[in-house]
Order: sequence, then C-alpha cells, then structure tokens
Amino acid sequence: MIQPALTDALNRWLAELQSIGGRAEKTLNAYQRDVLGFLGFLQDYEGSALGTASLGRLSTRTMRAWMAAERARGLSARSLARALSAVKGFVAWSAEKDGFDPSPVLMIRAPRFNAKLPRPLAEDAAKAMLDTVELQSESDWVAARDVAVLTLLYGCGLRISEALSLNASDLPLGGSMRIIGKGGKERVVPVVPVAAAAVAHYVSLCPFDLEDNAPIFRGVRGGALSARQVQKSMAEARARLGLPASATPHAMRHSFATHLLNAGGDLRAIQELLGHASLSTTQAYTAVDTARLMDVYEAAHPRAS
Repeated sequence: MIQPALTDALNRWLAELQSIGGRAEKTLNAYQRDVLGFLGFLQDYEGSALGTASLGRLSTRTMRAWMAAERARGLSARSLARALSAVKGFVAWSAEKDGFDPSPVLMIRAPRFNAKLPRPLAEDAAKAMLDTVELQSESDWVAARDVAVLTLLYGCGLRISEALSLNASDLPLGGSMRIIGKGGKERVVPVVPVAAAAVAHYVSLCPFDLEDNAPIFRGVRGGALSARQVQKSMAEARARLGLPASATPHAMRHSFATHLLNAGGDLRAIQELLGHASLSTTQAYTAVDTARLMDVYEAAHPRAS
C-alpha cells in the first residue's frame, strides 16, 4: 500500500513542475506513470507499506533490481531511461524537502540506447511535397489551406499543433509571429515571405468567416482543422512521390532545421527558432548532417571502398 503522504508528495512535485517548470500536460502524465510504476515495484520488492521515508532508504541494489525487472518485462532502453529520469527527479525533490541523501538513486546511470535521428526530407523532396499537395485536392481553398499549413512547418519550423493553433487575430502575418509552444513557452518566429503569402492566399479563398478568436485553418465543414487531416494529405502526396513513411508533417519541421544548418545556420539560433528547451535536442541535427556527409564520403571517396 502506498501511503497518502507519498501520493500527496508526488502530486505536489508534479504541480510544481507545471507551475514553475512549465512542463506540458503530456510530460507530467508520463512522469506520473513512470513514478507510480516505480513505487508499485518498490512496494512488492520491500513487501511493506510505502511512505515518504521509504525514499530515503533506497539503495543502488534496489534501483538496479527495478531496472532489471523493467527490462525483463520488455521495456526498451529509451523508455527505461525516461522512467529513471522521472524517478530521479522525484527523489531529488523529496530529498530536498525531507533532508535525506539521494545519492544512491542519482548515481545510477541510465541504460545506453541509440537515439533516433530526425529524418528530414531532401530540399527537392520538400518542394515537391508542397507542389503535390497543392495539385491533389479538387477544391482550390483546401489545396491552398494544405499548402499554407505545410509552408508554415517547412518555412518557419512550426510544430503541426502550433500551426493549427493560430487564430484569426494573428492575421495578417507580418515579419514575425509569437508562438506558444510546448510547456507554454513563448518564442518569436520570423515569417518568411513565402509563408505569409501562402497563408494570405488561403485566407482569400477560405469560404468561412474568420473571427478573431476562431482558428485560421478549417476543415471542410468549417470546424478547426485536425492534425490527422494534414497527415492524411501528406500521406497521399508521399505515395504519389514515392517517399518513405517518415515523410510526415513533423518531417517538414525537421527539414526546416536541417536545411538551415546545411546552409550555415547557427545552432543556438536554430534552437531558438524551434523552441527547444535544451541545445542537446537541437544538436541531433548536426548528427543528421554528419551522417549525410559520411554517406557522400563512402559513395565517392576513392579510399572508402
């Protein structure tokens, strides 16, 4: 049995992450599941009721037993690393509140795993995607809508959720726009002329009234456009173009970052444009560029074979 004091501590930690740390709701839900999963294991492992004092008695042996049990039930190294991060965060917070040494937990290393690299489109493929999406709809305004959304992803590096959350009060798009991203973090994103023009063209054709608090992008019945519809449009286009399944709306954002980096863009500036909290997230694009260079080397260098 997990005592109410421990459950209350978990809830207070999550509330603090939301109010002060600005964590997104999905992130908080994942943290809660991970920590509750750990506490469930701990209860079975110790065979007694768990309270806040139980966290102060954690040992490296217990932590390793938990990690081994998680791997045995099929949890991937990536997911276990995420769960361990959540547990460390909660234990460190509890240690500061209750005055115990969290070292046995914090010193545990996360399992190694190969991070998935972003899979951007080549420049010509990204342009072909925009051209194909424009031609595949029978309705001019729907075609203009889909092009406008994808141009915001590729031209401004927006997430699909960020593009679809734009309201009519944001019109007309100027040289920049203010975006509320993950965790409620705000950033200013430059608007390239081609993106502003694509949105303006869509607005001129849209058959629905665009009131100030209403979303700009609409479905065929007038409701807010869903991400699923954008994904479907891209799925049709990539089938026509023979592109892989990785050619998704998010790949257009990856393409924005990768193509900027290839053109000599500054990594810190790209981090700001994407709204990444950590530079290490943005640095994944340097790995993409390195992988591309190695492919070129292996294919062309006379000593590579």
